[in-house]
Amino acid sequence: MKKSAIAARIARQSRVSKAAAADELDRVVHKILTRLRSGRPAALPGLGTFTPGQELNFHFDPPRKEKNRGRAKS
Repeated sequence: MKKSAIAARIARQSRVSKAAAADELDRVVHKILTRLRSGRPAALPGLGTFTPGQELNFHFDPPRKEKNRGRAKS
């Protein structure tokens, strides 16, 4: 997915301009890169974590197990 497509989706869902969404996306990417360059991991809650190192490394969060909500098993 390209940056422009991500920004357009953010703009639609947040009801802001595409330019404002693209600026915010740039800020998020910059913060991730800044953390990685300083040797700290960068977490994206609900998605995963970028970890610093010689090569790009990204770990997805394990899927959450859904709790039984009182439904009878068949």
